[in-house]
Amino acid sequence: MNTSLMNSPTMNTVPVYPFTALQGQTTLQLALKLVAVDPRLGGVLIEGARGTAKTTSARALAEILPEGEFVNLPLNASEEQLTGSLDLELVLQHGKTAFQPGLLSRAHQGVLYVDEINLLSDSLVDLLLDVCSSGINRIERDGISHHHAADIVLIGTMNPEEGELRPQLLDRFGLYVSVDDAMDLGLRQTIVRCRLAFDDDPTAFVQRYAEQQARLLAQLMQARERLASIQFSDQDHEQVSQRCHDAQVEGVRADLVMLRASRAMAALRGNSEIQVRDIDAVAELVLAHRRRANAVDTDAGSGAKADGPGKFSSAADASSTPGEEQPSSAEPQSRDHTGPHAASGAAVPQDTVGHGGAGRGHEPATRQVSTPGESEQDEWQAAAASMTPEDSDRQWGAMPAQPVPIVPVEGPGGQSLKKP
Repeated sequence: MNTSLMNSPTMNTVPVYPFTALQGQTTLQLALKLVAVDPRLGGVLIEGARGTAKTTSARALAEILPEGEFVNLPLNASEEQLTGSLDLELVLQHGKTAFQPGLLSRAHQGVLYVDEINLLSDSLVDLLLDVCSSGINRIERDGISHHHAADIVLIGTMNPEEGELRPQLLDRFGLYVSVDDAMDLGLRQTIVRCRLAFDDDPTAFVQRYAEQQARLLAQLMQARERLASIQFSDQDHEQVSQRCHDAQVEGVRADLVMLRASRAMAALRGNSEIQVRDIDAVAELVLAHRRRANAVDTDAGSGAKADGPGKFSSAADASSTPGEEQPSSAEPQSRDHTGPHAASGAAVPQDTVGHGGAGRGHEPATRQVSTPGESEQDEWQAAAASMTPEDSDRQWGAMPAQPVPIVPVEGPGGQSLKKP
């Protein structure tokens, strides 16, 4: 085992809370280990309330990456701080390219961390989208260009109560974890005791977990070496395609990420091929932020529907009240997201009541008004005979907007009235 990585000069000199000392965040730890095995997964979006160890977990991830540098992107950073800059004067005078590295250069093969990423400016989001898709950082100034590799593990955290994340950037995150702040008394005490021990003597606390950290690092290194030898079978493609189809995701990015995550999971377990349980372990991490609102989740039980990222409600909760007519399977269904990441411009069903049915505070999207029958027309004619033209206008103005054949009516004194 190459333990020199643990003391690499690129590592943070200040003691960092050990990854193996994290408590009560099993799902988050799994997602972070997967991107440590295969950084091409696209990073992890961590959503949750304050005080749920989001930042601590991201910093701990950097300690178990081969290069391991943790780079924080402040919300108020400039574009040049992120991408780097070119010294144009030196280029013009001496013909040499003088590049001042930015945060992306420092984060190469490490972690680029963005706290409250949903509040990041659009200009920086656009730059991140380009780098995440290409793996290359390009800088152009006045016709002079420079580029360098930027293989980064993007880790973003956000509190959904403080705003939404742009759908384009949301989809770039390979994995999504919603951190639950609910914990029992025993777990709360364990977390607090560990944190107090680390704050009192960071060096001694890190040393206490040194052996566990070394074993984890060895496991990740072996998994990385094993990754390329694991092939995708036809069954793997069928399993993944079916799950993504059922989730009604856009495009095939979810398929690609799920296959890679399943392979990373198999590599972590020391297997030479992907098993169904590997796909089961990563499916929700991939689909939670991509699943359509009305998609059926095959892993959450028969008839379960997605109610937001990583949340499900039973078919009974998602249906209308008893006796209410349901739309046929041939009718188009709504494909809009729910929850904090609702995509703008999503289709809204026009023939059904809102989610949850009547009696849940939702109104029908449209009301169908039928054309009056003969008995109703007779009543209108009788009423019109005793009305003045002004009364008639007011009365007919309140009638439904559906077209009704014009029927001549003879009013008092032989006056001819026309009623819609």
